[in-house]
Amino acid sequence: MVNLGTLFGQASPPLLGLDISTSGVRLVELVMAGKTGIRLERYASEPLPRGAVVDGNIENIEQVAEAVRRVWKKSGTRIKLVALGMPPASVITKKIVLPAGMSEDQLEMQVESEASQYIPFALDDVSLDFEVMGPSAGSPDDIDVMLAASRKEKVEDRIAIAEAAGLKAVVMDIESYAARAALDRVNLQTAGAPQDQIVALFQIGAQVTHISVMLDGETIYEREQPFGGNQLTQDIVRAYGMSFEEADAKKKSGDLPDNYQAELLTPFLENAALEITRAIQFFYTSTPYTRIDQLFLAGGCAVTPGLLETVASRTKIASAVVSPFKGMQLSPLVREQQLRAEAPAYLVACGLALRRFD
Repeated sequence: MVNLGTLFGQASPPLLGLDISTSGVRLVELVMAGKTGIRLERYASEPLPRGAVVDGNIENIEQVAEAVRRVWKKSGTRIKLVALGMPPASVITKKIVLPAGMSEDQLEMQVESEASQYIPFALDDVSLDFEVMGPSAGSPDDIDVMLAASRKEKVEDRIAIAEAAGLKAVVMDIESYAARAALDRVNLQTAGAPQDQIVALFQIGAQVTHISVMLDGETIYEREQPFGGNQLTQDIVRAYGMSFEEADAKKKSGDLPDNYQAELLTPFLENAALEITRAIQFFYTSTPYTRIDQLFLAGGCAVTPGLLETVASRTKIASAVVSPFKGMQLSPLVREQQLRAEAPAYLVACGLALRRFD
């Protein structure tokens, strides 16, 4: 069996979370603070050239490795072991039910046999991993096992990037799993959080919005929509004749002409809220569920001025922007005001860094 290196494996501390997205790379280092606390020791980001990563696929390993090298140096860390994430679209996951009481070798053989039914390509081309979830609810004599598989080349690309940057990949997670781990930790900070809650997480990236809906922490729905912050950047490019890089920088700094808000920002916010509302309606029509109790926004686009208010107004659902570092102590190296503005973009990187404490 080819191991995913390891998708569900135990992390060996110390460990960095390293998120490689379409727009850039983000690094997070977490350390223990006391017996139960966590401290954000350092975090950093570095932009990627357009086209270096497209739809989760690494198109230019050298450019991405160079960005990883720069972000590692910028952060000031000395740790070289990293947890990386795979895009959800690149990983096939399937919960299977197997008889309890098998040895590790028997379980491995059975998982590989079952995997051939769900994977549409040769097992020799696949990195495969699994995790025993526990007793099966439907049968006390069986166990639930989560199977995960990805094309070997996609895993190897990310490992090669880490190695080219002088780092070593020791954990390979799924980005959506890492995001949910970070969100679960944030939700645990809320004392007395009610049970039976349906929570929707919208991670709005540069090109894609990833939607996860959870019931009591278990994922009940997941999909992606081709919508992201680059649409606003492209509007700025067309309206003011800037380069993409200049438009993106001025979008973040707010250094734009007086008509920007009325003519570009407000229509973008309305469009974003419409995309989210449509996604929610699709969730209602394609599942047995008819409500969402809490909506969270994350990703680099989540802090766009006015987005949270527009989404809350259109959806009529309690909405908040996620800060994955909520409740953590902060290192003196971390500037709190800057962190507040940037934190939602670090949800995946934070979730990857949390693998240190598995």
